[in-house]
Amino acid sequence: MHRRTLLRAAAAAPMLASGLALPGVARAASATTLRFIPVIDLAFADPIYSTAQVSRNHGFMVFDTLYGMNGKLEVSPQMVEGHRVEYDGRRWDLVLRPGLTWHDGEKVLARDCVASIRRWAKRDALGGALIAATEELSAPDDRTIRFRLKRPFPLLPMALGKAAVPVCFMMPERLANTDPFKQIPEVIGSGPYCFIADERIPGARNVYQRFEGYRPRENGVSDWTSGPKVVHYDRVEWTTMPDAATGASAVQSGEQDWQETTPHDLLPLLKRSRDVVVDVLDPLGFCCNMRVNALQPPFDNPAIRRALLGAIDQRAVMTAVAGDDPAYQHTPIGFFAPGTPMASEVGLDVFRGEPDYDKVKRDLAAAGYKGEKVVILVPADSLAQKPLGDVAAALMQQAGMNVEYQALDFGTVLTRRNRRVPVSEGGWSAFVSNWQGIDWLNPASHITLRGDASYPGWFESDRIEALRQQWLEAPDLAAQQRISAEIQRVAFEEVPYYPLGLYRQPTAYRKSVAGVNRGTATFWNVRPA
Repeated sequence: MHRRTLLRAAAAAPMLASGLALPGVARAASATTLRFIPVIDLAFADPIYSTAQVSRNHGFMVFDTLYGMNGKLEVSPQMVEGHRVEYDGRRWDLVLRPGLTWHDGEKVLARDCVASIRRWAKRDALGGALIAATEELSAPDDRTIRFRLKRPFPLLPMALGKAAVPVCFMMPERLANTDPFKQIPEVIGSGPYCFIADERIPGARNVYQRFEGYRPRENGVSDWTSGPKVVHYDRVEWTTMPDAATGASAVQSGEQDWQETTPHDLLPLLKRSRDVVVDVLDPLGFCCNMRVNALQPPFDNPAIRRALLGAIDQRAVMTAVAGDDPAYQHTPIGFFAPGTPMASEVGLDVFRGEPDYDKVKRDLAAAGYKGEKVVILVPADSLAQKPLGDVAAALMQQAGMNVEYQALDFGTVLTRRNRRVPVSEGGWSAFVSNWQGIDWLNPASHITLRGDASYPGWFESDRIEALRQQWLEAPDLAAQQRISAEIQRVAFEEVPYYPLGLYRQPTAYRKSVAGVNRGTATFWNVRPA
């Protein structure tokens, strides 16, 4: 059955087999309950432990941040009422708003925030740079977070308020003291919603209840993760639907209110529906890549990584994900999000034109490839990542590589990719992923472009790390752009990963829902129309 056929059929009859409520019952509940279909199951509820976007979106519901980010990528105070900067930029005092409480009723204290910042910084590129520039991070009183810096760090609010993963979410000190490479034992935040762990059904459902003790900011405009976070629904239910067409059907029939990611091939039909809004919330889109294992053969050899560049057909990959409408895809792309200040044309010619696979085979052989098995991990339950993996595997096969395609669920991929062992012992060679454009904005926060072996794939580059430090110390935008272009040039030589293109992802929600903010899916300001 084609997706469009399924969509028409589901619009005419309740989908009892899916376990969804009957339309009449669902409509009656919609005044107090928002029914949402996330892009994929929430495999990990700790948004510091996991870099998955779904964990980040969950994090914004449950936890809060010291600063927020608007659609112009500007940051402003969120949990803090403001800050004082003294001693030529070498001391920052951040003052918490009064009356903030955790979901368990305890008061939010500055020492909770200090512990949260330290935990987050061990997993975040920009956070690590902030801590490296910090002489002392302390809580001189219950509402003051103090940074005493070795040198000025003007990006401090941006680091603490960015929406790119991992976000600097605040947690109670007892949770924030958890090893950042292990999951927190319970989900307690100070955000606008409480996570109802007892109602979680792994792979199927997650539930959130309005936190009555939440105190939104009293000024500003609700814009992405900044401004007042005013909640209008008592309850939000996330229902995981591995088949995106089933989810689109549920939105059209009124059984669900909002689908985070809607298949591009269903857009014409959904746009004809009088009850559904189709929109692209994030114009920066999603940057896609294939990460390779720099510890194990064959990709421990930089010459082999370079040789495979010629096999990457970004247009073919993006067409598989988003169709051939140029409004929803962008190629070629490099190592920074296109249309943003650090993006450049350096090295992009390798992705222009049709791949010459015979030449790539010769180049791979000359580089030392001897037919080693290449295991690619593909999230089979991901609307976007599965086609990424399908095409990437096919491109490597056309280049003459001995490819083993492993289709796994998303949670298993996240776990498996942490294994450093050879493929013969259950390791891996490559995996595909998609990142929001905000994750690829600059060298400071770009996790996959680090050269410090901190991210699965364990790529190391002294050259990129030195250039990144230069970028952090650059005096102006022109210098930052010049350094970013050089980082991209080096990246094409050393190949930490393969850029696969950018696509723009539509979302669909019923017209009974209003106030959907731009950017990522957030659940404040959203209200019954």
